[in-house]
Amino acid sequence: MLDQKEIEILGDIFKDYDYVMTTAQLSSVKLYYRDIQRMLNEGLIEKIKRGYYHWIESYGKDEIVIINRLFPDGVLCMDTALFYYKYSDRNPAEWHITIDKNTSRQRTQIEYPLIKAYRVESELLPLGETEGKIDSQKVRIYDRDRTICDVMRNMNKMDKEIFSTAIQGYVKDPKKNISNLMQYAKALRVQKRVKDIIEVWL
Repeated sequence: MLDQKEIEILGDIFKDYDYVMTTAQLSSVKLYYRDIQRMLNEGLIEKIKRGYYHWIESYGKDEIVIINRLFPDGVLCMDTALFYYKYSDRNPAEWHITIDKNTSRQRTQIEYPLIKAYRVESELLPLGETEGKIDSQKVRIYDRDRTICDVMRNMNKMDKEIFSTAIQGYVKDPKKNISNLMQYAKALRVQKRVKDIIEVWL
């Protein structure tokens, strides 16, 4: 069994990697299979997916750190973005993230944290992307206008109350950009829906 001093040393090593380390990174600091198994058995780390390990006591910001590490090419979207912009008061149980449709499906097969992946064409992935902060971590997230266009694309699959609240929140938001909204709507092929629904409120 590891003593407190050893646990503190291991914790400091993981801290240098934002509490998420790959097998290769562990090997580079001379922590090998047997060491990993000991940490797993003693409940110090958990396996996120093959080759990725998370230090369990990561001071409350573990989920977004893991998302950033596993999906550096992904963009937060839909319910996650709606909650971020206060267009919804429901904190989603899953992280909603958009990824390239050519991304291997194995990458999204993780037990923790819970994610919901949306797949789009490569050229649409950066459309409307901006930088945000969640739990002091920089994140890639869609701006308000792209978020609403995504809502339009997925409106038939959404909770009606969340959809309605999101539209009203956007319309009242002084930071909305209708020019960007229409540009994104054209690229995402939801121009008619945007005009039919948003223009009624404006």
